[in-house]
Amino acid sequence: MNKVQGLFFVAMFSLAYSQLIKGKSLPGCTDRCGNITVEYPFGISPGCYYPGDNSFKITCNETNKLIFGGNEVINISLSGELRVLNTRSYVCYNIQGNQISRQNRWSRLGNLTFSDKNRFTAVGCNTYAFLNTNGVGNYSTGCMSTCNSPRETNGSCSGGGCCQTSVPRGSNYFRVSPYSFSNHTSVHSFNPCSYAFLVEDGVFNFSSTEDLMNLRNITRFPVVLDWSIGKESCEQAGNASICRGNSVCSDSVRGTGYICKCKKGFDGNPYLSNENGCQDINECNTTSTIHRHNCSGSSTCENTIGNFLCNCPSGYNLNSTTNSCTRKGRPEYYGWTRIFLGTTIGFLAILLVVSCIQQKMKHQKDTKLRQQFFQQNGGGMLIQRLSREGSSNVNVQIFTEEGMKTATNGYDESRILGQGGQGTVYKGILPDNSIVAIKKALLGDRSQVEQFINEVLVLSQINHRNVVKLLGCCLETEVPFLVYEFITSGTLFDHLHSSLFDASLTWEHRLRIAIEVAGTLAYLHSSASIPIIHRDVKTANILLDENLTAKVADFGASRLIPRDKEELTTMVQGTLGYLDPEYYNTGLLNEKSDVYSFGVVLMELLSGQKALCFERPQHSKHLVSYFTCAKRENRLHEIIDEQVMNEDNQREIQEAARVAVECTRLTGEERPRMKEVAAVLEGLIATKTKHQWSDQYPEPMEFEHLLGVEILSAQGETSSTGYDSIKNVARPIGPPLSDGRESLVWKARKIVYCPCNHHMIFLRALSSLAQYRRVLPVLAPGSFTLLRPVGPPLSDGRESLVRKARKIVYCPCNHHMILTRTVPQSTS
Repeated sequence: MNKVQGLFFVAMFSLAYSQLIKGKSLPGCTDRCGNITVEYPFGISPGCYYPGDNSFKITCNETNKLIFGGNEVINISLSGELRVLNTRSYVCYNIQGNQISRQNRWSRLGNLTFSDKNRFTAVGCNTYAFLNTNGVGNYSTGCMSTCNSPRETNGSCSGGGCCQTSVPRGSNYFRVSPYSFSNHTSVHSFNPCSYAFLVEDGVFNFSSTEDLMNLRNITRFPVVLDWSIGKESCEQAGNASICRGNSVCSDSVRGTGYICKCKKGFDGNPYLSNENGCQDINECNTTSTIHRHNCSGSSTCENTIGNFLCNCPSGYNLNSTTNSCTRKGRPEYYGWTRIFLGTTIGFLAILLVVSCIQQKMKHQKDTKLRQQFFQQNGGGMLIQRLSREGSSNVNVQIFTEEGMKTATNGYDESRILGQGGQGTVYKGILPDNSIVAIKKALLGDRSQVEQFINEVLVLSQINHRNVVKLLGCCLETEVPFLVYEFITSGTLFDHLHSSLFDASLTWEHRLRIAIEVAGTLAYLHSSASIPIIHRDVKTANILLDENLTAKVADFGASRLIPRDKEELTTMVQGTLGYLDPEYYNTGLLNEKSDVYSFGVVLMELLSGQKALCFERPQHSKHLVSYFTCAKRENRLHEIIDEQVMNEDNQREIQEAARVAVECTRLTGEERPRMKEVAAVLEGLIATKTKHQWSDQYPEPMEFEHLLGVEILSAQGETSSTGYDSIKNVARPIGPPLSDGRESLVWKARKIVYCPCNHHMIFLRALSSLAQYRRVLPVLAPGSFTLLRPVGPPLSDGRESLVRKARKIVYCPCNHHMILTRTVPQSTS
C-alpha cells in the first residue's frame, strides 16, 4: 500500500463513519470540516462544544483539515472514541553505520487518553524500540525484531522484521524511541532505518519487501483516543448528566466520566434534544443492516416506538426464536426433530468454542512460558546491557525457539554432532541455507545467568581466527541455545584417535596446530578485553577446518577473570586426564590451569595416545606420568608417534616434549605462561631453516667489538673494548645457586629476538663474516655451540646469527639474557 492508497483508505474510513452516524451539532454551529462530521459535544466555534472542557474544542484549518492536539482528526464517534493520524518515529543510518537522522515522536492529549485498541509497533531488522507513557506507574514497554534478509520475514509482526505489543488504556502522553542492535550495517542494502509508532489494531499490514526499505512512505498512522464527559460516573452525575431524551448514561471505559447512548430502537445524537437527538428507528423500512428487522418467511414487520413486531397471516403461528411463521397443527414429531437438531448444533458449537478457547489459552501459556524462560536465561539483562553499553561492537543475533526447531529439524537425533558435560551440539541449517552448530547449553544454577550473559557478550566480540565464532543465542527455551559457526573436519581428538580419518597428521601439521592453540590461549589470557580461562582445553574441544586450521571451541565451562584478580575460587570442573591437579585439590582457578591442559594436548600430539586410557598398563594409564617418565629416562623414542619422528625433526620434537613436561608440572608457579609457550613453539618454526655451522671460535675481544658489549669474566675483570655507555653489563643478580652456579645478566645492543628456547639472535655486518668462524667461550668452555646464519641478509647489509647456550635459564625480549656459569673457588 503506497502513500496514495493510504490517503484513500483514510478518506473512505472517514466517509463511512460520517454516513453511519446521522447526528448533528448544536443549532447554528458548523457540523462539517471537509469530509468529517463534527458532532456535539465536539465543536469548532465558541459555544458549539461542551462547555467547561476545552478537550472538546477542535480546529478546522484553511485546508479543511480537522485538527486536535496537532494531529489530523479522521473520525469522531459518539461511542466515546476519536481517531487521529499520528506521526511515526524513526532512526536512519548510512552504510558505514553512522546515524544520519532521528525523530522520537511524543504526544500530549489533554483530557483525552489513548485506547487499548492501539498496538505499539516496530519495523526493521536488528531493531528494538521502547514506548514510555504516563499511565499507572509510568508504564513502559517495548519489542524487538530481527532478520538478516527479507526472506526471513513472513509478512506478520511476530518478530521477523516487525514486532507488535499491546498498550494499556488511560495515558494522555507517550514517547516512542526506536534503536538498532548493529546500526543496520549488515542489512543496510534493504533496511537502512528502524521505525516505531502507535497504530490502531488491525490497520497496519506488514510488507517485508516494501516496509523494510522506506515503510511505503507512510508517515502517519491512525490512533484511537478515548473521551468521556466530566470525571463523574453515571451514579455520581445522576440527573445532572447531559444525556437527553431516549438516551441512557453509560460509565466510560476510561474509568472516569461517562458517555451517553441512544436506547435500543433509537438512533441519533444522545447529547441533543432536538430533531437530531435520539429518534425512533423504523426497523421495517431502514436499509441499515444494524437496525433492520429480522422477520423471516411469511411474517411481516410492523414498526413500534423503539421496537418492531413480526405478524403472521391467518392459520400460522409465529416462532419467537426465528421470527418465522409455521402452519398450525404440525405433527408432534416435527417439534422434537427441531429440538434434536438444535441441541446437536448447539453441542457442536460449544465444542468448537471450547476448542478455540483451549487453543488460545495454550498459545497464551506458551507465549508466557517463552517470556518467562527469556527472563530466566538473562534476556532482559542482555537487552539492558546492549541498550546501556551500545551495540556497535557487539554482533549477537537473538534467535527464536521456532527458529531453533526448524534449524535442527525438530531436534532430530540424526542432527546430533556430539554430547558432553556442557550440553548437546546439533547441526543446524538456517533459513539462508547456512550451516551452523547449535549447542544446547547447560546452566548449573540460575546464579550463573549473569556470568552466562557476560560470556555471550565477551565471546561475541572475540574475532580471532582460531576461536570458533559465536553467532548468537536463543533464550526462549528452558535452557539456552548457543549458535556457532560450523567447522567441517571434526575434532583434533577424531584425527588422532578415530578410525574415521585414515590420513594421519604430519609433524608439520601437529606443530602448527599446537602453535595455533597456544597462541589462542595466550590471546584469551592476556589480550582479550576481559581475561578468559577456558577451563576445558582438550583435543575434543579443538576443531579442525578443511585446511586443518585449529579452532578452539566449547566455552561452556569458561570463566572471566577480572583484571584486578589473578585467580578465582570455583567449583572444580573439567575433564579427567586434562584437569590441573593443583586446581583439583585447591579449587583455585587461574591461567596456569589452561597451561597444564595444553601440556596434555601437546603430549597427545607428540605421542598419538589418549590422555587417559585404562587399556594401558597401570603405570601408564595417565599420559602425563607416562610421558614425563619417558622424557626423564631418555626413552622418548618409545612413546613418540612413529609416524611423525624422523631424523630431521628430532631436535624440534625434543624441544616440544620439554615444553610439554614444563607445562604439566604439579604446581602452577613452575609452569610457564601461555605466551611464553607460544613463543617457544613459534621459535621451532623460525629456526627450521638449516645452515652449515662453523667449527672455530672467535676471540672474546672480537666478539665484544662486533656486538658492542662488555663482558664480565669469571674472575671479575672487565674487558672494555665495547661501547663506553654499557658498563658492568654482566653482573650477579642474586646469591650463588645450590650447585655452585651464579646467575649473570648480559646485555647487547644488537639483540633483536630472543625467544625463551635457549637461542639468541644478533645482527652484525656482512664484512665481519670471517670473525664469526670461531666460537667464543664467554663464561666457560663448551657453554656455547656455533654461530650460524638463520636467513637471507637484511636490506641494510646485516645478517641474523643464532647463538645458542646450553645454560641460558631466562631471556625476556628486552635486550637482556641471564646465563649461569660456575663460580670459581677464588671468587665464591
